[in-house]
Amino acid sequence: MSSFVFSPRLLLCLKNYSWQHFYKDLMAGIIVGIVALPLAIAFGIASGVSPEKGLITAIVGGFIVSALGGSSVQIGGPTGAFIIIVYGIIETFGLSGLAVATFMAGLLLLVMGFLKLGSIIKFIPYPIIVGFTAGIGLTIFTTQIPDLMGLQIEKISGSFIAKWIAYAGNISSVNFWALGIGLVSILIIVYTPKFSKKIPGSLIAIILMTVVSYFLKTNLGVEQIETIGDRFQISASLPAIQSLSMDFATFRLLLPSAFTIAMLAAIESLLSASVADGVIGEQHDSNTELIAQGMANVVIPFLGGIPVTGAIARTMTNINNGGRTPVVGIIHAFVLLLILLFLSPLTKHIPMACLAGVLVVVSYNMSNVHTFRKLLSHPKSDVLILLITFALTVLLDLTIAIEVGMLLAMVMLLKRVTESTRITVFRDKLKPNEGAEVKTEEEHLIIPKQVEVYEIDGPYFFGIANKFDEIVRQLGSKPQVRIIRMRKVPFMDSTGINNLTSLIKISREEHIHVVLSGVNEDVRNTLIAGEVQTLLDEQDICADIYKALERAKALLPDK
Repeated sequence: MSSFVFSPRLLLCLKNYSWQHFYKDLMAGIIVGIVALPLAIAFGIASGVSPEKGLITAIVGGFIVSALGGSSVQIGGPTGAFIIIVYGIIETFGLSGLAVATFMAGLLLLVMGFLKLGSIIKFIPYPIIVGFTAGIGLTIFTTQIPDLMGLQIEKISGSFIAKWIAYAGNISSVNFWALGIGLVSILIIVYTPKFSKKIPGSLIAIILMTVVSYFLKTNLGVEQIETIGDRFQISASLPAIQSLSMDFATFRLLLPSAFTIAMLAAIESLLSASVADGVIGEQHDSNTELIAQGMANVVIPFLGGIPVTGAIARTMTNINNGGRTPVVGIIHAFVLLLILLFLSPLTKHIPMACLAGVLVVVSYNMSNVHTFRKLLSHPKSDVLILLITFALTVLLDLTIAIEVGMLLAMVMLLKRVTESTRITVFRDKLKPNEGAEVKTEEEHLIIPKQVEVYEIDGPYFFGIANKFDEIVRQLGSKPQVRIIRMRKVPFMDSTGINNLTSLIKISREEHIHVVLSGVNEDVRNTLIAGEVQTLLDEQDICADIYKALERAKALLPDK
């Protein structure tokens, strides 16, 4: 196995860097920074922290991901996927708990990267990804209803169903000024792409609605429109370094949340990088990317930020505006830093209903309704995984949804592998089939009397081991030689070894000789490690079926 080499893509891109590259990256970086501004503020507020914490996360996280990451175009920062899990952690453990959970998640991501698990994470079943992203989308939409409609609710329960009951019970308190601003914001975001591909609709909506809200407040005396400044104290400065309160009890309590953050960050960032690869024709380094995500999440808690991951919308904005190197992400971070230091006081005038409108559009895009509907026509097992993951995300908890979804996916996979693996018994002759062992298409291999051949087509693991044992028992026959043909067995696990060991011992007690045929090198090494070869003569482990049949004939008593 080759050793892993941490290789940030930035170093490779800078080798042949030029002023022409820098100009393209500068233009793309400014645009990506502008696009990231409203999203960073909205994600920060929706997660339960102040708006500048969302900006700090985009600045520091975006810088680290671009400087150390394994993708040329990945843009890092806060994303909508984390809103629900972050909000839940803050409600239960406070901001200090969030900082510790994010730090632990960063450490887990670093371990994943150094253990080269990046390629494995990319194989998480698609129905799980669609199920929990759709569930997160619906949950985010649910949390934005009070700000979108201006509902006057003092305490909102964390339960999905309880939230909607509370909304229905307080529908009479709708603030039509807020509702109007929210709906107009949504329309602006939806229809802006028809007129402008460069300027994001969310930024246009925020600028226009902020101007309208300020005009209504100062000139017409409309005080019912709540703004960021009414709810948060905004600091136009860099945050002070804060310490983390960590002990074993805290680690134990926050480990499930940290695991969820790490898995979500890994899945979202690698999915974003993979989508980007398909557009720019490049191959990202998934393990280096995980290490960059880990470093970002280890650092950001000390600045009071929220979890960082690759943001697919900002990454695609980067690509569409000509960005092709990690320098874009670094420039985008500096653009946001300048906005934080010099323009953040203006953000206090942004209406909360406008930000709610931005997040409603984000939640709809996350839900991916078309893909969700399409998956409902797929095999029943995929539909079951999709619906259960979706329901658990919405009704219970994202952590539970990921764990149960993964468990279901593994069970379904094992079921499919077990069903696709065949065990065939031959007594008279072997029919012609493909493979290097058969010399001609017409050749039939004659099996001597008192010899049975069991051919296993597939992995010999715990699911198949029991199936093989059942077949032997059901046949109830007692030949003098059993040939187990393993040419199509790619690997064995400990249950398979135990099953084979038991079969050899039972066969020996019944005076039945066992011969193995077509054992590949990996399986042979597994047999040696499991000490199975000590139960057989060296001649009983044969390279192919011809030698196995010759060995069987030699073992039969003379007539």
